[in-house]
Amino acid sequence: MRRHGTVSRKPSKTQHRKPTGQKRGTAPRAARRRSPSAAGLQKQLDQRTCELAESQQHLAEALEQQTATSKVLSVISTSAGDLQPVFETLLSSATRLCGAKFGTLNLYDGGEFRVAAVYNVPSALAEMRHKTFRVHPLSGHAEVVRTRRAVQIEDIRTEPPFREGDPRLVALADLGGARTIVGVPLIKDDALLGTISIFRQEVRPFTDKQIQLVQNFAAQAVIAIENTRLLNELRQRTDDLSESLQQQTATADVLRVISASPGELAPVFATMLANAVRLCEASFGMLFRFEGGAWRAVAMLGVPPAFAEIWQRGPQRPGPRTGLGRIAATRQSVHILDAITEPGYAEGEPVFLAAAKLGGFRTAAGVPYLMTRH
Repeated sequence: MRRHGTVSRKPSKTQHRKPTGQKRGTAPRAARRRSPSAAGLQKQLDQRTCELAESQQHLAEALEQQTATSKVLSVISTSAGDLQPVFETLLSSATRLCGAKFGTLNLYDGGEFRVAAVYNVPSALAEMRHKTFRVHPLSGHAEVVRTRRAVQIEDIRTEPPFREGDPRLVALADLGGARTIVGVPLIKDDALLGTISIFRQEVRPFTDKQIQLVQNFAAQAVIAIENTRLLNELRQRTDDLSESLQQQTATADVLRVISASPGELAPVFATMLANAVRLCEASFGMLFRFEGGAWRAVAMLGVPPAFAEIWQRGPQRPGPRTGLGRIAATRQSVHILDAITEPGYAEGEPVFLAAAKLGGFRTAAGVPYLMTRH
């Protein structure tokens, strides 16, 4: 507001005369001309109000984005090794903050995409989630693959793939109502890991600021993927080292028993069997000797009593369709995934039926120990 250049004073009794030539009422009119009008003040007030509203809106948007980012980071830190909740949180935040109707997060294997997460996708498109897809060479997705850059399609119905009847794009438009689309790549060292796609059901382009926001979420998705990969590698190395240590400990245990029991096989067999059952996380186990075409159980651990009793009676001769029969014929390991689906079970082979019904086993592994004759 401008400062007035004159100051009005109340005349004293001795100063009742006006200067020569000054017309009555001139000073008040000059003051009024210099005073801002009510309309001007209202205009300034409206402008300040608008600026304040815009500032508050920007602050609210920034706070919402920071809150969403904080939520994503929290999910990443609490979902170690599990990408699904991270993908879902990222996608929902990107879709909502950019004013889109629905969105998908897709992972890329170098040839095909698969949908890894969806947000608010119309039910008519539910089947698309379970299908891998290849992109049309003229589609926005294909351009993302080629350029590794974000791509916006203002109206899917004007694009060549839609006019050519590409099934996926037709479904997005006709079943999902998609019109304006933005696709953003997930990139690690120039390798395309996937994309985030968000959709509006009206023709209304996304702003550069909104596209940048989706790119920020895509960068967080890449960080989560990389962290999970590194964590899984660490876990695998840890598991491998732990398994190796357990095996070495078990071998040392067996060697200790062998040295402490010269000429005695029973404690050696028992120790070997106990370690094998424990390391392989089996329910029970048996160790056999093959002599004269028959199998004799020389050690048992945790075997159900009804099934153990059969082997305690003496050697058995399982048929050729059983696990032991196949080991005898091939001298190779046998892995039975499900006993009740085996031919020996269907044909009613007695030892096999007893193993399944009395022993209760379903999955089994048999490994031969062979003596080399010189």
